[in-house]
Formats: sequence, C-alpha cells, structure tokens
Amino acid sequence: MSEPWIVGSVNVKGRTVSVVSTRLSRKDAWGGVKVRWNIGRDRYAVLPGLYAAGAPTEDSPVLVSANYKLSFDTLRKSLQGIDAWILVLDTKGINVWCAAGKGTFGTRELEQRIMKVKLEEVVSHRTLILPQLGAPGVSAPEVKDATGWTVKYGPVRAEDIPAYLEADQRKNEAMREVRFRLPDRMAVAPMELMQAWPVLLAILAASVLSGLPFSAGYGARFFSFLIPLVGGVLIAVFGFPALLPYLPFKAFALKGAVLGLAWGVASAAATGASAASGAGLVLLICPITAFIAMNFTGSSTFTSQPGAALEVRRGIIPMSASLVLGIGLSIVTRVFTL
Repeated sequence: MSEPWIVGSVNVKGRTVSVVSTRLSRKDAWGGVKVRWNIGRDRYAVLPGLYAAGAPTEDSPVLVSANYKLSFDTLRKSLQGIDAWILVLDTKGINVWCAAGKGTFGTRELEQRIMKVKLEEVVSHRTLILPQLGAPGVSAPEVKDATGWTVKYGPVRAEDIPAYLEADQRKNEAMREVRFRLPDRMAVAPMELMQAWPVLLAILAASVLSGLPFSAGYGARFFSFLIPLVGGVLIAVFGFPALLPYLPFKAFALKGAVLGLAWGVASAAATGASAASGAGLVLLICPITAFIAMNFTGSSTFTSQPGAALEVRRGIIPMSASLVLGIGLSIVTRVFTL
C-alpha cells in the first residue's frame, strides 16, 4: 500500500522513484505529536531509499536524511517549491543526530545506499548534502575514496535549506550555529514524562504505605507524601529543560539535584513537615530529579556521548545512597508518629 505522503512517481532509467509531498498532512502532524509522547516511537520510520521532491532532474541536489519519519518529514517540508532528490538511509528509525552517534547514520550505510539506489544513474553531479548534525557519523574522505561522491554538510536546521541552496550551497554563520532554544528543549519533555511511569507507580505505592494505618488522617498523610514526590517528577520533566541553561554546575545530575533540593525544601515547608520528615522528602526528591535530568543528556546539545556515560557512572552511587537514606528516614519518622 502506498503511503499517503507519496503523491506520484517519476521514471528514472527504467525504474520508478516515488515523489513525496512537501506539505505535511493532519495525519503527519498527529503522528509527530504521538511520537513526542512516545506512542509508536519504535515504528515511526519510512523505507530507506531514493525519493523525489517536486520534479527533480539530473542536475538537482541530493539531500540525505534518516529514515526516522519525524526527520524525514522535517526535511521534505523544507523543500516546498524546490526540485530535489532525497536519499534516505537506514538508521533503524533513529533521528540523524542520535543515529550519527550510534553509527547508523554512518559512512558504511551511506556508501551502501548510494550503490543500492544506483545514484550515479540519477544525477550528473557527484555531490551529497548531509545535515550538519550527521557529521560525527560520516567520514567525508572515506565516502569520497570509496564511491567518488563528495559530501557537503548543509545547515543545522532544515528550515535554512532553501536559503542554503539559493546561496549556491554556501552556509553563513547562522546556518552553522547549533541552537538549543526553549521550544527545542521542551519538545522532548513529553517523552521523558511517558518514560517516567515506573517512577510514578513506585511513588504511588510508597504513598499508599506512608499513609497507613487506614484511620483518621490517612488522606492527609497520603497526599502529603504523594504530592511532593509527583511534583518532583514534574519539575524534573518540565522545569529542568526550561531552566537548563540557568541551573548551576555542568553535570546534568547535579543540575537536577539542585532543582530537586529547591523543590524538596519548598514542599516540606508547604506541607508543614517536621525537620526529619522534610529531610526525608529532600533525600527522596533529589535523586528522582537528578536521575530524570540525567536522561536529558541524550536529547541535549550540551553533552557528548562519552560525557553522558561518565556522568551515569559517577552519579548512580550518590543517587542510590540518597534514595536509600530518604526511604529509611521516612520510615523512621513515620513509625515514631504512629
């Protein structure tokens, strides 16, 4: 069955190349919303291969993308009114930036895809335009030596592609700049919330136990434990990306711990908790916010893959210790108030 975003085909040397729409439909937009909420994320991909936008000729540019549909949609949307070829690599449904780090948007895949689609029969030139964020995964000299194709890195953002092509494939400084603005940071928050459901279930179970016995005041005890901890999750998911550039320290875990400390102290004060009970809340909230904040390392331009791995190794012991101490202190204070 043909995909709804395929609007036609062109015949090239006896074979058919699908023409894609450069306007996103409501279904495309809804698919983008769902994948942001981690719904169908593992299946949100297009078939690798060669596609056409507009009515490209043998002189038209060849732009390379990942087969993660959100990446593919972003590229084709930027090509309204432009005749171009789109070479889609098999990145296992992963976006360009992450796939470059994992190696699926890589040199070997690019070389093999060029041969599989017989790209030399489609265009008269030998130039490929790759997204700048794909550069860590592709060795341009190796591609040149193996295939004869020249790799050029286009703008960071697909929205700049029309201006880039208009400027004879030359980038200005703005096109080279990697920006991680508030909308970019908040875009990944819904997925982090969906991935936090085991933490939320654990908090719910702990809150049920913390309210025991089932007697007068159970509801107050239940919510005085539940709300601060759930609030810690929400602060980490939504507050952390919003405040990321402004929080102290470089390590995401420490940034998250600072946020958790502030929220924990505020929650303890708001609920009228005793010093011991408030300390227990802080010790529980800090590792939760630190852990969730650390997850953002894979969605940020602030970190590298080796740096993120190092942070996980360094952060897991203090986070675990804080969690254990927080649980112990909360149990002790609850027992003494019975």
